[in-house]
Amino acid sequence: MGVAVGDASADSKSKGRVVVDATAGAIAGCIARFLTGPFDVVKIRFQVQLEPIVGAPADALRRSKYTGFTQALTTIVREEGIQGLWRGTVPGLLLTVPYTAVQFVALQQVRQAAAHYGLTANPGTAPLVSLASGALAGAAATVASYPFDLLRTTLAAQGEPKVYKTLWDAARGIVSQRGPAGLYSGLGVTLVEIMPYAALQFGLYDALNAAVNEARARHAREQAAAADAAADAAAEAEAGAAAAAAAAGKRGRQARTRSGGEAGEGRAAREVADEAAAAAERSASGLQSSRLQAFACGLVAGLVAKLVTHPLDVAKKRYQVAGLQRSLKYGARVEAGFAMRSLAQSLVDIYRTEGVLGLWKGSVPSIIKAAPSAAITFTAYDAVLAWLLVVAGEQSSKAAAAAQAQAQAAAAAAQAQAQQKEAKKK
Repeated sequence: MGVAVGDASADSKSKGRVVVDATAGAIAGCIARFLTGPFDVVKIRFQVQLEPIVGAPADALRRSKYTGFTQALTTIVREEGIQGLWRGTVPGLLLTVPYTAVQFVALQQVRQAAAHYGLTANPGTAPLVSLASGALAGAAATVASYPFDLLRTTLAAQGEPKVYKTLWDAARGIVSQRGPAGLYSGLGVTLVEIMPYAALQFGLYDALNAAVNEARARHAREQAAAADAAADAAAEAEAGAAAAAAAAGKRGRQARTRSGGEAGEGRAAREVADEAAAAAERSASGLQSSRLQAFACGLVAGLVAKLVTHPLDVAKKRYQVAGLQRSLKYGARVEAGFAMRSLAQSLVDIYRTEGVLGLWKGSVPSIIKAAPSAAITFTAYDAVLAWLLVVAGEQSSKAAAAAQAQAQAAAAAAQAQAQQKEAKKK
């Protein structure tokens, strides 16, 4: 009976943790998505622009709508207003909620499964677990949210005049032109992209966190050793002073003992107060440094992962907008037949027609966006998760207290009934 109750309690806690992870991931993703939205719009405009950005003859550059990050920002604001920088925000947020929620839940589930089989305890397999869990989490999140990703790209790329006015309008238009499968155009290349991206992002994040934690632990050990050496030196000095005091007269020794005792009590009180203040300061600085560490590690992890996988992202965006009849003032359109090419053929064609820099179109706003986006996501996730766990802990404590009170009341009632029965027998 107790085992069954324990299993039910553990299962309830596991389900509760899944909900907490999903909520924290969704909130963190929405915060990062909204704050970095303008970078995403500029990135998409560069990626779907077939004309060169740099490194081409002057006449070719004059045909390019966007030629630089700052120029693209100012052009979008001038032609479409400040709201143009947040084109596709609604589907972007709708994408972010299921994506980040599924991503963090899948990540935790894979890590728990790996820990259950002892894979995380082995230093040799722990880095592989981080890479594999990140890749599987990214793949699961992509499949769950892909139609919103495609609609976000379409609305952000169309410019003015709008081809589709609303999210629903875009979904209907794509389905009417390409069928329901059109909402998943480019899913294959997205999975090819997201798995190494997520693996690098989460793997590097864990590796960087582990390295920083080790450095902080080594620094703490060095500080502790220095403090011990200082304490030993102080003890030796006190022993020497005590020996000198013992050589003096009894009377002077008693006076010094009394004054020394009073001074010792004062020193002890001050040391206790100083230690308490230092402990409070270490606790506050530890919380602050842990959040700063999450931000910095997420920043570096997002930067490296995005830079390595960027050519795949360019190809994905071309698949997603293939056949979009946007205004020709934005340059040549991506023909519908592009969606029928293989990934290798698409990358080769981009390289031949736009050069090696064409594979990294939009890399500047992409990196500017991806690095802080990852940092904000990890930092917000850690902060929201900590808060949610505190709330969940308080609620579980209240529930446990209520259950205990009910159990006590039931036991009291049973005892009263037993006493009544015993009294009737007598």
